[in-house]
Amino acid sequence: MKLKYDILIIAALFPAVESKAVRADDISPYVYPENTVASPGVMTYLNDGKSYMQLADDGTRLVKYDIKSGEEIATVIDVASTRENQVKSIEGYILSPDESHILIYAGKKPVYRRSFKAKYYVYEVRHNVLKPLSVEHPEQQSPVWSPDGRMIAFVSDNNIYIRKLDYNTEVAVTGDGKSNRVINGVPDWVYEEEFDTTCSMAWSPDNLTLCYLKYNETDVPLYSFPLYQGTCEPKDQYELYPGSYSYKYPVAGEPNSIVTLHSYDVDNRKTKDITFSDSQIEYMPRIAYAGTPERLVATTLNRSQNRMEMYVINPKSTVSKSLYVDENNTGWIDPLAWEGTRFYDDFFIVMSEKSGYNHLYQYSYSGSQMRQITSGDYDVTEYYGYDAATASHYCQSTFSGPVNRVVNRIDAKGKVSVIGEEHGSTSLLCSPDMAYYTIAYNNVTTPTVFTLYAASGKRLRVLEDNSEYRSRYGSLPVKEFFTISSDGYTLNGSVLKPADFNPSRKYPVIMSQYSGPGSQEVLDRWRMDWDYFFVSQGYIVMTVDGRGTGGRGKEFKNVVYRNLGHYETIDQIAAAKYAGSLPYVSKVGIYGWSYGGYESLLAASQYGYDAAVAVAPVTDWRYYDSVYAERYMLTPRENEEGYRESAPISYVDRIMTPLLIMHGTADDNVHLMNTMQYVSALQSQGKLCDMLLFPNMNHSIYGCGARSLVYLNMLDFFNRNLK
Repeated sequence: MKLKYDILIIAALFPAVESKAVRADDISPYVYPENTVASPGVMTYLNDGKSYMQLADDGTRLVKYDIKSGEEIATVIDVASTRENQVKSIEGYILSPDESHILIYAGKKPVYRRSFKAKYYVYEVRHNVLKPLSVEHPEQQSPVWSPDGRMIAFVSDNNIYIRKLDYNTEVAVTGDGKSNRVINGVPDWVYEEEFDTTCSMAWSPDNLTLCYLKYNETDVPLYSFPLYQGTCEPKDQYELYPGSYSYKYPVAGEPNSIVTLHSYDVDNRKTKDITFSDSQIEYMPRIAYAGTPERLVATTLNRSQNRMEMYVINPKSTVSKSLYVDENNTGWIDPLAWEGTRFYDDFFIVMSEKSGYNHLYQYSYSGSQMRQITSGDYDVTEYYGYDAATASHYCQSTFSGPVNRVVNRIDAKGKVSVIGEEHGSTSLLCSPDMAYYTIAYNNVTTPTVFTLYAASGKRLRVLEDNSEYRSRYGSLPVKEFFTISSDGYTLNGSVLKPADFNPSRKYPVIMSQYSGPGSQEVLDRWRMDWDYFFVSQGYIVMTVDGRGTGGRGKEFKNVVYRNLGHYETIDQIAAAKYAGSLPYVSKVGIYGWSYGGYESLLAASQYGYDAAVAVAPVTDWRYYDSVYAERYMLTPRENEEGYRESAPISYVDRIMTPLLIMHGTADDNVHLMNTMQYVSALQSQGKLCDMLLFPNMNHSIYGCGARSLVYLNMLDFFNRNLK
């Protein structure tokens, strides 16, 4: 009888997704993937400095174009006419450094969020010949050309192989790779997710050495979740009995992969182990050669991620020495510190927050600081590169205020100028030699416009203006920026109002937020999403970036250190109170996805919202991965009280707000366990919530119209509770 009772209760938690006036098809143009702006595609600049290569929209041709005019010069590959082998279409390509060969791939299969396996082929340009990259290993991962274009290192089944084109041979570099035990040359799950990397191999400039990272994940706990037959890309093998997916996932405080560095001599086929004397090294997020074969640079972090040290290594002798150290005594090393590093022949560029804001610094390979490239009360948010011809650096920053993203050029004398617009959001896509760049510009009313320029600043042509895309949405709601005060801090906010907004009417407000450390939602940028549709249904959508978010310096961001959720909640409640005080506001709800879902639950336990929605929420940082959770919270052993007080699951007894939770059952990032544990705790308190699960869907919940259903269900829930 108890089993039947539980089934009835669970059924009650899954209300039918119905709407009298709105269907999922009505929402789909506003959400991924239909809301994606058009882009000109990847432009691979060629060595002649006059042309570039680009894949045709249908994937059947790889075409060479003139840079200045955009006119087609020649078809480099036509899939219908290649010799020896053919593919139906090209999904992607990698040009060899000497441009004599091209790697193409088809049959792409995702591994994790960014990584994938595929069937790679080597195309010989001169003879129009297409051959498999490997006959022995039909699927490969993360191939890397040697600098001379005569060899390709790749990974298959967790081992590294080298294909030598001159001899048409394949050599095994490693042999100990094994699923859920040892990975060579590509990162494990947590490295890929949190260190934003898909390849852990680096060729020496003289082509004689391949260096790589090995991830021994034997001691990392195994995580499993069920897989069902489903109806979206059905898995028929699980028609009667569910299957499962298992992988290594280190939660906070648990063992990480043991990561080691190795060098492989191509000629004698010998491998050397490169060791470090510092026992505090836990992570190596990057390895890269810096100009010479004797100069490999390994970037390392301690487990707390508040100390980054770069080592310069001679891979043949394996001798290493410290090159650069950055420490943060009040928080964590921002990921931009390693993501933004660039190595040049005589110096390297690194980002640091040591001044209180994130800025660019130039160092010599002796380890001495040569100059501080940028300075001031603003953050550099991306580094694009160095133009040797003019001795100028290019970066993106908050130079014009935190709600803007501008591109800066810093010349040899240190003069800073703005490239493009001073307001809105501008980014740069540069050719390798910085001779050309594409400015991508957008703001709240303008979808991204891609314009090609020469380094001189001469405008060559518009690559994509998205005028057709913009015409789909007609008259837009009005987006305004504002500030509020919370706990002595001034916070930036934005509000989306109906185009026919009437201040004498009453509107329900949805507070939409993400709130994660270093993130920003309040930006002068184009982002068509669910909120535009909801405004057409009579809602106002408001967003406030609280403490801990980015673009405002280290102190504003690091205040949440060891105490996630505390200050964010104070600020979100202040925002809700502000919204509720407006004469045209009737009720206030809150919504968030992932970290935003976490904050929705936490805020709803501290304040009486009229409704709250959490999608794929973290409910206790002890359930989340080690790298992310410990970056901000340290380990549970080091910060037991912080973990307890930061967990929404600790406050289920305080929840009085109508609550909807949605989650994908195959979420490999924020596991469904977060939601299940939270709902179980709610039930133990005699409380209920609405819940909708998406079978076999991951953290992003898309495919087969699922993303539209997320927001259709959310709209229905808010209609029932806010109107």
